[in-house]
Amino acid sequence: MRTLASALALLLTIAAVAAEPAVSLRGDAVQGGLIFGQAPAGSSVTLDGKTIMVSPSGAFVIGFDRDETGTRLLRVSTPGGEPFEQALGVASREYDIERVDGLPPRTVTPDPSATERIQREAALVSSARAVRDERTDFTETFAWPARGRISGVYGSQRVLNGEPRRPHYGLDIAAPTGSPVYAPASGVITLAEQDLYFSGGTVILDHGHGLSSSFLHLSEVLVEPGETVNQGDLIARIGATGRASGPHLDWRMNWLDRRVDPQPLVEGSPDP
Repeated sequence: MRTLASALALLLTIAAVAAEPAVSLRGDAVQGGLIFGQAPAGSSVTLDGKTIMVSPSGAFVIGFDRDETGTRLLRVSTPGGEPFEQALGVASREYDIERVDGLPPRTVTPDPSATERIQREAALVSSARAVRDERTDFTETFAWPARGRISGVYGSQRVLNGEPRRPHYGLDIAAPTGSPVYAPASGVITLAEQDLYFSGGTVILDHGHGLSSSFLHLSEVLVEPGETVNQGDLIARIGATGRASGPHLDWRMNWLDRRVDPQPLVEGSPDP
């Protein structure tokens, strides 16, 4: 009887394992969204035929830009198994119009003499965001990097000093100058600059596989490039440097060259 019960328990376990999906996805295929995937170890992943970085344990991440449309084909080839395919139709979003007045005129319409500086700094930022480190800090649960009032959201169409400009790609948290900024997840610092033309004090934190956080308009930068930080570590202080009308943290996220929305990654409100 005991042997029969043991055999039955084994069969039930095998059936349960077989019923589990080989690939799991967490997140939404929506403009500005992120999808976190888990595949069997040794799998390979492509998105529209382009290779996606996968960790040895099978973790991967993909993102969608603010204005991305259409359908993306996700394909996972698992060791010894049938390929997993899923069509990801990117859902559209409606964005607010956000008016910001009182900005220094030179930051809204830069003087031609600043062009070289702006281009040089843009190249620094692009290089930092292009890192594809093998670390998988992106699998952590993200936390709010600062406390304060949400004063701007991702995707808003910006009207600066009455002039239509590029959309806002970050999540703004208003707080007094000097308020602490913490790492929302672990990672490596890839950029730490005290004074960029548009973003002022700026830090970029790489979470692995091309997913990075950027922190703008800082009054103090407390980290150095190459430094490893853990979730909750103090990395900077809020300010109003660069193109800013008041003290706040502008938290942005990128998946490679796609600008994504950080707000769905955190729970609750940052307002204390």
